[in-house]
Amino acid sequence: MRHPLRRAIVPAVAVTLLLSGCAAGGSGDAAVDEDALVVYNAQHEELTQEWADAFTEETGIEVVLRNGDDSELGNQLVQEGAASKADVFLTENSPAMSLVEEAGLFAPVDESTLALVPEQYRPASGAWTGIAARSTVLVYNPELISEAELPTSLMDLQKPEWKDRWGAAPAKADFQAIVSAVLETQGEDATRAWLEGMAENAVEYRNNIVTMKAVNAGEVPVGIIYHYYWYRDQDAAAEDSGDTKLHYFGNQDPGAFVSVSGGGVLKNAKHPDEAQQFLAFLAGEEGQRILGEGYSFEYPVASGVRAKAELPPLDTLDAPAIDPSSLNGPKVIELMTEAGLL
Repeated sequence: MRHPLRRAIVPAVAVTLLLSGCAAGGSGDAAVDEDALVVYNAQHEELTQEWADAFTEETGIEVVLRNGDDSELGNQLVQEGAASKADVFLTENSPAMSLVEEAGLFAPVDESTLALVPEQYRPASGAWTGIAARSTVLVYNPELISEAELPTSLMDLQKPEWKDRWGAAPAKADFQAIVSAVLETQGEDATRAWLEGMAENAVEYRNNIVTMKAVNAGEVPVGIIYHYYWYRDQDAAAEDSGDTKLHYFGNQDPGAFVSVSGGGVLKNAKHPDEAQQFLAFLAGEEGQRILGEGYSFEYPVASGVRAKAELPPLDTLDAPAIDPSSLNGPKVIELMTEAGLL
């Protein structure tokens, strides 16, 4: 069933998350100790809570999480500027990190922390660093389409033969990061054409999970998601993915894009030393082990920690080489809005 295209709120609009006791995701925020480290968190809440608990146990430093999504919190930081209460910003995808970096709000990451993370998983600027990664994949229903019939490139999905035959969640930051990779690798004209084809062809779903469920149910033959949603479901009862398989585009195609989750220390952090310490913990062996062994099925990117055995190794995915800080979220929003996808 085709969902009507909706207008998403353009991230430039001011965000209204409050920084008091009713802030999203806060735990006891109204009575937070002034010495507590404040983390604006757009990563998965369960994962970040595990990180925070382990860090507090190791260091004695209290961590308070303000939970939201990438674009909300990134734009909130830009709006707040030097008045922000945030010490650390964590995201699922890179464009929100780039937004804050371009606003000049990050302090440089300690060199010792950067040394833990391979260059391809952090920006050349050193303004922030990667802490996790996820791969773009095509989920497909083999009852509806054979492996030989799958598109060889993400860009193929703009062609007329794919009308009403693929699903995605254009309103979500996850998919917008993928479009950022299309823009960076293919250029503006090609991206505009691809988005126009998407507006004509794609069936819109609310998020990655609903997209995967739709493919599993046979609503559409294929969908674009991040890998870990499928692996998590497979690790459980496979209720939402049991009739599907994954296809990796490889060949440095934009459909092989690996999205880097970022972490950065705010330049005006009230607890800069503790913030750098927390970021070093996330990129260090213990933080990456928590990620690699936990529920998330995301990829560790630092300290040589391996991903779960079920996942294809990150270095075998043949992803396009992209400096994470080059991903242009505001331009993507503009182009997607032009195409009628937002």
